[in-house]
Amino acid sequence: MDAITMLREDHRAVKKLMTRFDKGDDAVVPEILDALDRHVLIEEEHFYPTVKQALEEQDIVLESVEEHHVVHLLIGELRQMTPGDGTYRAKATVLVENVRHHIDEEEGELFPQVRDAMGRKELQELGETMAAMAGDAEQRAS
Repeated sequence: MDAITMLREDHRAVKKLMTRFDKGDDAVVPEILDALDRHVLIEEEHFYPTVKQALEEQDIVLESVEEHHVVHLLIGELRQMTPGDGTYRAKATVLVENVRHHIDEEEGELFPQVRDAMGRKELQELGETMAAMAGDAEQRAS
């Protein structure tokens, strides 16, 4: 599986979790946090560095990294809270909204640029590297 396909599958899985949250399931928040930790780590350690070298215009990658910074902050704050805390749901909502925006930008802008800049073989190799590191990322993100 190539890198972009792998990330799109991760996006779909996170979107399903976020839909549960939208329907009032606050208990799904820890699952969202875990999924995001793993996904963000793989992107930051493998996808973005490779993509940054491949693209002439790097602003979109730099913006994605900054969006990840915000996600890291929100995840850290949510992990220190309980669902009973007054701002828990509001903070989780902000996280979900930010992640949706980030996914839309990646899939609508970044991924097409990456497909144009990188060959199928290179994306396949990157995807294999990312998949091999997914288990390690899951352990480190926990």
